Amino acid sequence: MTLETGRLDRLRRSMESLDVAAVLTADPINIFYATGVRNMTVFSMMGSFRFVLVQADGPVVLWEYAGCEHLADDAGTVTEVRAAPDITPAGGTRWVESTHGFAREVADLVAKLRVGKPRLAVERFDQHVTAALRSRGCELTSATEVFALARRIKTADEIAAMGCAMDVVTAALEGMRDQIKPGRTEVEVWAELHRGLIAGNGEYLSTRLAQAGTRTFPYFNEAGPNPVRDGDLLCVDTDALGPGGYAVDFSRTFVCGDAAPTAAQRSIHAMALEQLQHNAALLAPGRSFESFARSAWAVPERFAPYGYYCLAHGLGLCGESPYIPVYEAEAPGPYPLAGELEPGMVICVESYIGDAASHQGVKLEDQYLITEAGAELMSTMPHDLV
Repeated sequence: MTLETGRLDRLRRSMESLDVAAVLTADPINIFYATGVRNMTVFSMMGSFRFVLVQADGPVVLWEYAGCEHLADDAGTVTEVRAAPDITPAGGTRWVESTHGFAREVADLVAKLRVGKPRLAVERFDQHVTAALRSRGCELTSATEVFALARRIKTADEIAAMGCAMDVVTAALEGMRDQIKPGRTEVEVWAELHRGLIAGNGEYLSTRLAQAGTRTFPYFNEAGPNPVRDGDLLCVDTDALGPGGYAVDFSRTFVCGDAAPTAAQRSIHAMALEQLQHNAALLAPGRSFESFARSAWAVPERFAPYGYYCLAHGLGLCGESPYIPVYEAEAPGPYPLAGELEPGMVICVESYIGDAASHQGVKLEDQYLITEAGAELMSTMPHDLV
């Protein structure tokens, strides 16, 4: 079984467990998950330009962007390739007619399934498409849960691919670190991460999280044309899609230039590292998400209002299930996430300490594989400030 057929098998098992006869998606990441066929991923996020129908007990039909049908020639997961019709207003004046033609194609395929009244799970289509499908007799449900269930546990081949992606992104970040020089702008420094990623056959960065100096507080300021000064902290979150389409997500904070870290910088970095290491030590197969959250490191009251919005999250072809929020003792009702850590999950543990007094912050994050024995660190780049 190959990487691609292993993913397709997991998807079909997920469909079976959720009583879904077929899934239809225009999400480029889920198209890639189901078929292994990559084409204009970022462009495809802007609209429903290519789509795939996966049947639990039947063919896989890929509607590929016109002129790109040959990209699926070697895909052992795809039964048939058709040219994708224009089903968005951006496609010209005939998009309404094309939508109904597409709905007829899908309905004809689903009608051939050997089930009573098949449920079709759909995602990333505009309302006029789903309305056309319903008018053709399709019973619709959401495909989001189907893909989330399939993708949360990684196959052995996926884990190996994620390790290769980690190597490329780590090398790219180390190259970027060497180019953090006072006087350069945040985007000039951040561009070095892009260079290393693309040169290593990576895909793209999904965020612009590289900020320096007082822009490290509060968090989530995006990289911009702001000069980096000697002695500034610089936070960077990789959020990278590496070779093979697999995500790499870890964060580091550095001191820029030749200046030694200040006492305040050392203090908040030590706290962020303590938070990260404490929470990472809680990772274990069978531990419930609620237990993990209840046992998480308590952020000191002075820094708590500026802490990171979640404790940890899953990772695969992008940020994935599960999402583990901070436990709030005063919140009404049960903890918002049921379930537990399972072998084969890839989990990113988050840490941010923001200091309102010095107007700077430290962002750290590490990526782990949950195993039968515990948790294996995947992001091995040191946490050193300098």
